[in-house]
Amino acid sequence: MKVYDFKVLLEPDKETGGYVVSCPSLPGCYTQGDTVDEALDNIKEAILLCLEDMQAQNKPIPDVSRTLVSSVAVAL
Repeated sequence: MKVYDFKVLLEPDKETGGYVVSCPSLPGCYTQGDTVDEALDNIKEAILLCLEDMQAQNKPIPDVSRTLVSSVAVAL
């Protein structure tokens, strides 16, 4: 079994509360949760479902080993 390390983006949902989380390496893979832990559990499940669907369609799984994470500060 291969282990994948997908980076996710977690953002507070200002309109409804809780958190929205997405996986940029898998377009369309996103979910939400009332807490950070719930949102992270939910995105793990969403990623697994996306990967299972990709395998069923014989689509390649993205190589995330070279995905870089950084932040950029911008002053206005």
